[in-house]
Amino acid sequence: MWDGEYAVGLQHLKSFNYLPQECEQMRVICDRINQVYSDSLEETVKSLLQSLGKLNRSYLTGLEEKLLSLLESETGG
Repeated sequence: MWDGEYAVGLQHLKSFNYLPQECEQMRVICDRINQVYSDSLEETVKSLLQSLGKLNRSYLTGLEEKLLSLLESETGG
């Protein structure tokens, strides 16, 4: 999970049937979000990052990518 560690039984997980390349893209997105996320951020920024972390697709839209890039540059993440 992008914002913590959880123990979940395999029978409770839903597969999105991602290809290996899509899994890697998801990992990269989650790593980027983790580098930016901090408890000291404003609530709206934390909510945006949490929403990006919950996406059920292995890519960001152009606007989502711009927002995350802006947050990375502003926070030094």
